[in-house]
Amino acid sequence: MTRAVRVTQVRWEAEGVVSLRLAATDRAPLPEWTPGAHIDLVLPSGAVRQYSLCGEHGDPDYTIAVLREAAGRGGSAEVHDTALVGRELQIRGPRNHFELEPAPAYVFVAGGIGITPVLAMVRAAVATGTPWELHYGGRRTDTLAFTATLHELAERSGGRLITRSDDVEGPLPLAEIVAGAPDAAALYACGPPGMLTALTDVVATRRPGLPLRFERFTAAPPEPDGGADVADADERFEVELARTGETVTVEPGGSILEAVRTVRPDILSSCEEGFCGTCETKVLDGEPVHRDTILTARERARNTSMMICVGGCASRRLVLDL
Repeated sequence: MTRAVRVTQVRWEAEGVVSLRLAATDRAPLPEWTPGAHIDLVLPSGAVRQYSLCGEHGDPDYTIAVLREAAGRGGSAEVHDTALVGRELQIRGPRNHFELEPAPAYVFVAGGIGITPVLAMVRAAVATGTPWELHYGGRRTDTLAFTATLHELAERSGGRLITRSDDVEGPLPLAEIVAGAPDAAALYACGPPGMLTALTDVVATRRPGLPLRFERFTAAPPEPDGGADVADADERFEVELARTGETVTVEPGGSILEAVRTVRPDILSSCEEGFCGTCETKVLDGEPVHRDTILTARERARNTSMMICVGGCASRRLVLDL
């Protein structure tokens, strides 16, 4: 379900980064959210993009931040180049697949615009009095957003904030960060794919017992062998839309999303690669095949939802809450 919001503020946060403040058009408080949550934002062009919530807990409005991506798909440029203050937009969510779990201490790693979900997590650690440290890197110092807020949070709570710019200090020293993490700490990271892949490798080889959670803003790098086209493994199956009773057929190698759109062209999607979560749909019956990079192993085992842009089906029929 989407809801209407109005853009009440657009503010420059760093070179190439602006924040947007979103308020419900009826001025009622927007739904509560937890650190790591994101919303789907429907832009004036109709494009749908996902942005992490990075405001303060208890704020009745939402705050997001958007990096202008020169090589992006156009959504960030639309945000930066369109006069949005006062505009009414639609949002869906919030949803959270990057939940901050309780831990004795936290080590946060953020690269570039990956600071947005991490900022909310730092605020939560400060609120609960949990020890924390943040390693925050970017291309240049002027591209690091929210540094004044982060310094204030560190000074207030005794947290440790380390910022680095690639052009001066070089990339974040991931091996040192992992080696220096407290034994009881949980590690949370968000940033470019290369950083997340490298961090995952370091943890796996040097401290495999260190809890690591991360969120991707883009698709995972391809496997060295190019990866198999797992969609080809699906047999033909039917998908029933429970709310309307309509049934569509997914042919071998086809997409559930494409099949559903033949009768429901209004279905929201964005990345169509299984990493954004926009097309997440409840599963009411059948055996889904999960091919996304969002759901945890536990969530997959429950089989209560799936990403229909890349997911498949191991049964002859799938019933979705659509």
